[in-house]
Amino acid sequence: MRTSQDLKEKLLFWADEYNHPKFIEEDPISIPHQYSKKQDIEISGFIAAILAWGQRKTIINSTQKIMERMDFAPHDFIVNHQPQDLKKFTDCKHRTFNYTDLLYFIHFLNFHYSDHDSLEDALWPNEAISVEQGLNHFNRYFFSLPEAPDRTQKHIAAPYKHSACKRLNMFLRWMVRKDHAGVDFGIWKKISMHKLIIPLDVHVINSIHTLWPNSNIKPNWKGAVEVTKVLQRILPDDPVKLDFALFGHSIAMRKQIN
Repeated sequence: MRTSQDLKEKLLFWADEYNHPKFIEEDPISIPHQYSKKQDIEISGFIAAILAWGQRKTIINSTQKIMERMDFAPHDFIVNHQPQDLKKFTDCKHRTFNYTDLLYFIHFLNFHYSDHDSLEDALWPNEAISVEQGLNHFNRYFFSLPEAPDRTQKHIAAPYKHSACKRLNMFLRWMVRKDHAGVDFGIWKKISMHKLIIPLDVHVINSIHTLWPNSNIKPNWKGAVEVTKVLQRILPDDPVKLDFALFGHSIAMRKQIN
């Protein structure tokens, strides 16, 4: 995948256009932007990212319903809730994510925060590991509790399963990236921005196939790494900033089709 100077300039322009505070309101990242406490940002952002498939408005509504049931204080709810408090989530469902899945998410987060100050520790037990290693570790850690339902496995992807891990990579972008625009939070410090992997989904792949007509990228971990390497040649220190550019291009293409 070769990138001409003209295409580089277009990608950088689109990235700056969408990496802007006006982007927040209509995107699932608006959910964690309701909070200032680190743990509230982590928990609300994690749930919003996991539910991030389908229309953005529906994703926001589904996540906001969960936040409402947590009295808009997710960390306090996670660490202090009582068993009877869980009944209020029976009507919380998003596509294939249902009450059983949500109860386990709450259970895992309660387990984790009982011994850790940040969800960052769940992905990086030490600072030497890569994003791939961190996501593989997180998948195994998340399902290490005996109560883990088999059906919930599909909601936490992992590179060792050949998944592109779009939603988790998007969550990492939110937590790790930091710049003047203020869209992403940059509250996690164990991994550098230049190591992040692009959140690769069908819409981004469509953009890639349009911008690089000879590319043959597949929606898997290998494809996500390959695209990230191309983006690193354009922005070595912050390749996933160009996620905004690819997203913006996909939106523009859909508008043309409609």
